[in-house]
Amino acid sequence: VQLQAFGGGLVQAGGSLRLSCAASGRTFSMYDMGWFRQAPGKEREFVAHINWNGASTYYADSVKGRFISSRDNAKNTVYLQMNILKPEDTAVYYCAARLSGSYSYTASEYDYWGQGTQVTVSS
Repeated sequence: VQLQAFGGGLVQAGGSLRLSCAASGRTFSMYDMGWFRQAPGKEREFVAHINWNGASTYYADSVKGRFISSRDNAKNTVYLQMNILKPEDTAVYYCAARLSGSYSYTASEYDYWGQGTQVTVSS
């Protein structure tokens, strides 16, 4: 499966952005999807996970209550709605896919990655 993330940009603190990740192929619903981010000089970190049918979601503590992940399998797309953005949310955001299974927050357990989209939050 090929993934393409988009929707990033520059936003003021307190604002919102919605990231999208479009997937190719007819087997999108077989995959759990994850969102990760990487800030300059830092390691890639887990942001959110959504299972194959959208029934289960998990979030990093740093974004819980502010970010919401959803998906539309008919459109082969997963979303990350980001609200109340903070300067520390500034990073390149990546979507990733892994065959449906247990929840995972470990980047190495994801099989496919999108190219990333930059999110910059100004103070």
